[in-house]
Amino acid sequence: MRSESWATALLCAMYIVASAVVPTQGNELNGSLDDAAREYLTQRNALETNNSREAVLADWAYSTNLTNENLKHLMDVESQHAAKNKEEWKKWINLGWDKKWLNISDPQLRRQMKGYSTRGKYALPEEKFNLLNEITANMTAIYSTAKVDLCVQVQGKSVCSLNLEPELTQIMAENRSYDVLKEAWVKWRDVSGKQVRGLFRQYVELSNEAATLNGYSDAEEEWVHPYESPTFQNDVEAIWQQIKPLYEQLHAYVRRKLIEVYGTDHINKTGPIPAHLLGNMWAQSWTDIYDLVAPFPDKSTIDVTTTMKSQGYTPKKIFELADKFYTELNLVPMPPEFWEKSVITKPNDTEMVCHASAWDFYNSDDVRIKMCTDVTMEDLNTVHHEMGHVEYYLHYKNQPILFRTGANPGFHEAVGDSLALSVQTPKHLHRIGLLNEIVEDNETDINFLMKMALSKIVFLPFGYLIDRYRWQVFNGTILSDDLNCEWWKLRFELQGLKPPVLRTEEDFDPGAKYHVVADVPYIRYFVSFIVQFQFHKAMCLKAGQYDPNDPSLALHKCDIANSTAAGEALGAMLSLGGSVPWPDALESLTGTRELDATVLGEYFKPLEDWLTQDNQAHGQHIGWENDGEYCEGPTTRTDLKRH
Repeated sequence: MRSESWATALLCAMYIVASAVVPTQGNELNGSLDDAAREYLTQRNALETNNSREAVLADWAYSTNLTNENLKHLMDVESQHAAKNKEEWKKWINLGWDKKWLNISDPQLRRQMKGYSTRGKYALPEEKFNLLNEITANMTAIYSTAKVDLCVQVQGKSVCSLNLEPELTQIMAENRSYDVLKEAWVKWRDVSGKQVRGLFRQYVELSNEAATLNGYSDAEEEWVHPYESPTFQNDVEAIWQQIKPLYEQLHAYVRRKLIEVYGTDHINKTGPIPAHLLGNMWAQSWTDIYDLVAPFPDKSTIDVTTTMKSQGYTPKKIFELADKFYTELNLVPMPPEFWEKSVITKPNDTEMVCHASAWDFYNSDDVRIKMCTDVTMEDLNTVHHEMGHVEYYLHYKNQPILFRTGANPGFHEAVGDSLALSVQTPKHLHRIGLLNEIVEDNETDINFLMKMALSKIVFLPFGYLIDRYRWQVFNGTILSDDLNCEWWKLRFELQGLKPPVLRTEEDFDPGAKYHVVADVPYIRYFVSFIVQFQFHKAMCLKAGQYDPNDPSLALHKCDIANSTAAGEALGAMLSLGGSVPWPDALESLTGTRELDATVLGEYFKPLEDWLTQDNQAHGQHIGWENDGEYCEGPTTRTDLKRH
């Protein structure tokens, strides 16, 4: 993920309003006003660049070493910058820019000035501003330092007092005991989400107050504004409805295979799937239960983790391999500062935020990744994803600071993932020596697409869920007394999942997810999982590696490695940053101006056809029905409908 320091959040808040500037009608060209704006921006952009660098440095120090001293320094820097922002706001008003910026004739100048016309969370009174920062930092610290009191065997050793990374993550991925998984699932939520429920309620109140001070009705409206469409949420729902039939087929198939393992005592043939059985703490990816659901288990499976370890791969070698992939596309190599300053493994005896993230320090080539890397195929893909963020930073580094961002937040997430679609192919893994041979037959193809679907298709309802939930919390549709039960209502509706034990309003299960406690909007990932396939298709066509009429050049087999044509087309889009509306940026690479889920249909068509036939052959119920009470609260809903 892209780093979401408070400095980055401020720039995003400024970009939110800059992204939807409409010129005023009937204004005369005013060269002197444009000159004054240019002069103002020269001074202001330099100031904000320096402030942002100071802020990110403080955030980095804390995120890589969670000490009280580093937290205090981070809070001090934020307070100092709040004071500076207040002074800049006074200057803005005194210079009259609050009234005259719309009369600027140059659209790029006007787009930048619009970015400074609101203040983000700085609009809060100082006391509330500091409180919001403290709440977010405390929620993140609780999450990042939480330990579960549970003793298990991990890689042949008895381990107690478990961290999320790596112990709990490994348990959820590798253990097949219903009860062990349930205990790990429940206890993680006890020490994380349950502990931040009260803080989260305060966070919502302050976030809404900051949004209203900036002219929005609430934080929901502020969060969706970067997508520059009054129908954005309806558009997301429509895209989800396009994908839902494939998800339902996949859900029905996986439910049947899990019943073979756990029995109908634990899983209802027509009901939702217990959320702890899917190989992931949040059930956002099901790839780690592939061994239980493989369509053709006697056929080869693409997981090169064992090969990577036998070949002596290290975290650094994984990063070097990703860098080589990008440079062979004629993209920008990682600069010396990246190799000197990134943290790619967790230091001994140091608490840090292990969640992988990429960081821009607003100082030319000072770009970094923070990650507790393990030698696995999953982390091979994650490194390519994070390096995609860094490529974006390096391509738009010469843009004005307000445009040093993605065309929309989903673009930033999509870049590395679109390239990882090539990296994960048998063709590419064979090319780099991690796969001995490429097997070409239909059953092997279905196995490959199943594993991809357990990541890409499975994620989409989760990617929608996180912010659909928070939008409803921000706008008051979900009341503060119903925070957990409404969460499970949405998990049932969108994902077809249920908790392994009855939940209550003493719990706060959304807070067991990093992005919720760290104030990171999440719909960007949903957008990313759509647009990355659009990027992939466009680059595959430019590389001559996709022909819809040639099965040997199917979209899911495409590897764009070494294609400078594909890389240069991508690089040209990245260089635009946020300087143009996102449909313009999308069109520059793909030729289309809209998010389009039909490309996923092209990619997964062989699997969808196979799933439909297999489910029919086994008489499977498509969808899920309520099979009990999942959450007990003041307004518990028991009338959940069939999905």
